[in-house]
Amino acid sequence: MLTRAEWIDRDLVGLAELAATGQVAPREVLETAIREIEAQNPRVNAVVVTQFDQALAALEAMEAAGKRPRFLGMPYLIKDLHAPVKGLPLSNGSERFKGTVFDFDSTLVGRLRGAGFGFLGRSASPEFGLTLETDSAAWGTTRNPWNPDCGAGGSSGGAGAAVASGMMPAAHATDSAGSIRIPASFNGLVGFKPSRALNPFGPHRGDPNHGISHEHAVTVSVRDSAAILDVTAGPDVGAPYFTPKPAEPFETLIARAPGALRIGLVTTRFDGQPVDPVCAEAAARTGHLLAELGHEVEEAMPDFDVHALTDAMIRVLLASLAGLFPGAGDLTEAELAGLEPMTRASLRYSRSVALSDHLVRTAVINREVRRLSAYFQRFDLLVTPGTATPPLPHKSLPMTSTDLDAFLTRLFDLSPFSAPFNASGQPAISLPVHHTPDGLPVAAQIVGRLAEDALVLQAARQIEAAQPFRRRPE
Repeated sequence: MLTRAEWIDRDLVGLAELAATGQVAPREVLETAIREIEAQNPRVNAVVVTQFDQALAALEAMEAAGKRPRFLGMPYLIKDLHAPVKGLPLSNGSERFKGTVFDFDSTLVGRLRGAGFGFLGRSASPEFGLTLETDSAAWGTTRNPWNPDCGAGGSSGGAGAAVASGMMPAAHATDSAGSIRIPASFNGLVGFKPSRALNPFGPHRGDPNHGISHEHAVTVSVRDSAAILDVTAGPDVGAPYFTPKPAEPFETLIARAPGALRIGLVTTRFDGQPVDPVCAEAAARTGHLLAELGHEVEEAMPDFDVHALTDAMIRVLLASLAGLFPGAGDLTEAELAGLEPMTRASLRYSRSVALSDHLVRTAVINREVRRLSAYFQRFDLLVTPGTATPPLPHKSLPMTSTDLDAFLTRLFDLSPFSAPFNASGQPAISLPVHHTPDGLPVAAQIVGRLAEDALVLQAARQIEAAQPFRRRPE
């Protein structure tokens, strides 16, 4: 097996190159990841379900069949939320649904499997991904590898902590209001939310949450994010809509720097309110670096009503929970049994939403997304802080709360930069460009036009090359 120093020195693509050239066997890579999970997980609680023997057996079967895909034996975790893996339990972070097993892979999971990835288990998520910290009655608290007194972000906090702690170089993640980018920000990782429907949703979902929800990964490098996207991107059969991928692979495209770009810079919230100075500085430094790299950077605020957009978006998202328990009238105690207080409040809200109110909110989303998107007629990219605050102490937004309105207000106070681009479907990436005085990671976000994922990744790779990221805590 690889030593820990050899292991954490390489990203996913680097490990795959070692295996492809025969310097290590794919089984050694997978066994090294198993060793690291066993060593690191007790202190961070990022991996909540494991299937080590099944992953090793799947690798043996693929090798016996003479198959040698590029990522053969490369370790991967699938988030415990909305991602069926044949035979692997999926609880959606809920005690109520522990042990639920599907008999099929989602399309995205199937493509990862076909590329050779070894699924070692599931990473932690809060119940139904409803908060920006990863803590649940089902699985306990996930801790930040940079400081165990802080949370790992949410809802892909298990993925973020697993990668940041060195268990593996990349992990699956999902994002409905920042759930890829927030954990990436708090764990010092690259977190890319692709354009709506660039990655497939099916076959179990067609239009997840009106296109608000996305899937991809958290990684230690930009090229890893691009390489995984090359595996997964593209529509599946029966998709109601899709964003086309470029003719060339993303991994090839990011090797070329973009031409001179027009870039807008925002260092406050979209409503003009300030954020933590270190978060504002992360965005400002990124803007300065991009200017040094030859781009035209200008401080400029998009003209849209961020409160109207995020409120409408999150309430449309929450209304989709009504499908968990179809029917009319008040939810029964039997239906709510085993669910956390905020999940109960969210479900009660979802059942109460009138169709007329729901349709009004979708109209608000349409109106404000078009106003927001107009900004990108003037600018190629937008740079913002990743979050409004550095990594947070545990229980900063607990699921024990029962006041839904107060919960949502605090959610968007802490992370005001992510959700608008779930509503718009635009590609957005979190980059670990800065640190607090005591060494905690702080991120900047880069946003591009819909379907211009390659440009976002090119700019991210250019930043990474000019100012390499500090990948892991010491």
